Amino acid sequence: MNPALENLACRGFFKQCTDTDGLSRLMDAGPLTFYVGCDPTGPSLHIGHMVPFFAFRHLKEAGHRGIALIGGGTARIGDPSGKTENRKLLSYENLDANALSVTRQLDRFLGFDGTASLWADNKDWLAGLNYLDFLRDIGSHFSVNRMLGFEAYKQRLETGLSFIEFNYQLLQSYDFLELYRRYGCRLQIGGDDQWGNIVAGHELIRRIEDAEVFGMTFPLITTADGKKMGKTEKGALFLDPAAVAPYDFFQYWRNVRDTDTRRFLLMFTFLPIEECEALSASGKNPNAAKERLAWEVTALIHGAGAADAALAGAKAAFGGEGGDVGAMPRVGLAKAAFAAGYNVVDLFTDAGLVSSKSEARRLVQQGGAFVSSPGAEAFAAAADITCVIREDQLSSQGELVLRAGKKRYCLVQAT
Repeated sequence: MNPALENLACRGFFKQCTDTDGLSRLMDAGPLTFYVGCDPTGPSLHIGHMVPFFAFRHLKEAGHRGIALIGGGTARIGDPSGKTENRKLLSYENLDANALSVTRQLDRFLGFDGTASLWADNKDWLAGLNYLDFLRDIGSHFSVNRMLGFEAYKQRLETGLSFIEFNYQLLQSYDFLELYRRYGCRLQIGGDDQWGNIVAGHELIRRIEDAEVFGMTFPLITTADGKKMGKTEKGALFLDPAAVAPYDFFQYWRNVRDTDTRRFLLMFTFLPIEECEALSASGKNPNAAKERLAWEVTALIHGAGAADAALAGAKAAFGGEGGDVGAMPRVGLAKAAFAAGYNVVDLFTDAGLVSSKSEARRLVQQGGAFVSSPGAEAFAAAADITCVIREDQLSSQGELVLRAGKKRYCLVQAT
């Protein structure tokens, strides 16, 4: 197997390929051009979107040329793959704004240089298509029976598949054809829920251009307990720091299960395979491996400075050496509320450690609400839901550290 493919396989990326031996021979012959698509359905990518883009960087570093295709055109109708219901259709203005934001995020991660790494927007060739010509020239190559055989469509038929979504596979296939014609693109990569669309594009190019191209997919990542990768208590693990603070992003990785650490080191960092194996070897400190994982992924997404600050904040919260209380997540609350006696349920709700007062009450009743002064190792559990926190419990700087359960912390500044 070609070394670049073998590296992806060893790191857990490899799921399906239209022709592994043929692709390996093509890559052995010299650099190839590949692409991965991403529809801008929101203003920020989340970590689940990033699996193919980690593979993108591995292929790029192996000398191949990658194209990040922004789906400014395909997002206008929505991909049914992996969805149980129709996507909400956004305005063209929203989609354009999302496309710009997503492109900037990918540029920071991939480094678009126009040579080894570039981006394109399929709106450029899809928005002006003539429908009749498209049906005649492209649609004539598709079999409805064949399309309905793909898992993505079979699943949606049970809940309802709109005609507009049914066209998505044709458009994604046309993207592959267009990128082949414009850039000589020979490989499409993506998540395994895209297998049907990727195979359809592969077959379209074979029929129209009589050319050999390839498709490869990666597994859809779930955690050891079966949950979808990147799902937190507050929702998806977005790359936008305004949606998920770098500290919270860091803490997600720091708190993964021990059984997920090796797999995530291999997939979500660029550490050598041997180092990933050594960090996660049996008998080693799993917390050290998870701390390294958290730092590496945070540095890749938010920069080394943000990763250092998140690490310092985490050490302060957990009482480790080199901690910096100032790097912990911080919220300002009214000093007058402490002077009057701040009810612990209101305090944890206002600090954002819980989403509602009912959740705060359950947290207190289950013994999971803790209060401490900054820098102190001991936390005092709130006695009951009538407990109040008073001004004399604040530090000389007017600060207080709250802990919800074992993993969520917040530094409160009375103002």
